[in-house]
Amino acid sequence: MVPGEGIRTVDYHTGGEPFRIVAEVLAELDGPGTVAARRIWATESQRVQWVRQFLCHEPRGHADMYGGFLTPPDDDDAHFGVLFWHKDGFSTACGHGTIALGAWAVESGLVAAPEDGEADVVVDVPSGRVTATVRTVGGRVEDVRFTNVPSYAFAHGVPVATSRGPVTVDIGYGGAMYAVLPAAAVGLRVVGEDYTDLIATGREIRDALNTAGVAEHPDDPRLSGIYGTIFTEEVEPPVVKADGTRIVRQRNVTVFADGEVDRSPCGSGTSARVALLADSGDLREGDLLVHDSIVGSRFRARIASETTVGDRPAVVPEVVGTAYATGTSTFTLDERDPLLPGFVLR
Repeated sequence: MVPGEGIRTVDYHTGGEPFRIVAEVLAELDGPGTVAARRIWATESQRVQWVRQFLCHEPRGHADMYGGFLTPPDDDDAHFGVLFWHKDGFSTACGHGTIALGAWAVESGLVAAPEDGEADVVVDVPSGRVTATVRTVGGRVEDVRFTNVPSYAFAHGVPVATSRGPVTVDIGYGGAMYAVLPAAAVGLRVVGEDYTDLIATGREIRDALNTAGVAEHPDDPRLSGIYGTIFTEEVEPPVVKADGTRIVRQRNVTVFADGEVDRSPCGSGTSARVALLADSGDLREGDLLVHDSIVGSRFRARIASETTVGDRPAVVPEVVGTAYATGTSTFTLDERDPLLPGFVLR
């Protein structure tokens, strides 16, 4: 950036979690190549990292800010690509961001949609290709259903020593690797009052697992490592309807990257949760996972189909949520500002 130059953004929230969209493609992220490769370019580019910090860090953002740079897609079968970012860098997947992008693509007119019906927005992300199916009623976006990459249970019962005592976690992949455990296992609940302790414990578990190197992606090392810790809490026992369909309702909070807290139920984390529940037999095709967040927002998820990843059984999850526009901005630079590109107090 140069003085006087502005970066235009459109902001959405999905279930309370922010998503700042930069639609104008940065020069460093243009040209031929895959979105997975562009993620590597972004991490190695001083300018792209500077712009990420400028938009994400205080005073223009905050420690839990989230957003994405649009890029060209991998090929002409997708509408666009996106690099998801947060205060610490670039993630491999983002379900809440995919939902926001689906709503934005239709509401901005980038993707045509019927007055009443559905329109598919196809997006290339670092972990693969995802589809956001946008449902409209009376010309307005009602909700967005995104179909994620194949997701699977990576490991069960992995021991972790924490300052709150030893625990075991399950590891699931939903575009990123997540460690999952009941909040009660560390003496906590998925409530705002335990927010600070959830962050500290989530960081502790993530760091311990990554130090031990327990989450190596079988095919792509760029997708390795625990991205977040998911604390779960059962809202009510599963309900079995007359037709045999099971409804599983849980509350969760995902602490990801270096201590960010997802206000939504976390789309890629919900996908990992679907994969783990499917692997344990607690969620079958036709069943529904009602996944609530720490702020009370909700995703609904199910198994769209079963598949395999290598020799692992896997599922293709579908996650339904809502996203709403919160504003537009043009962020400008003043070279006299001693706090450029920004700061984070966490």
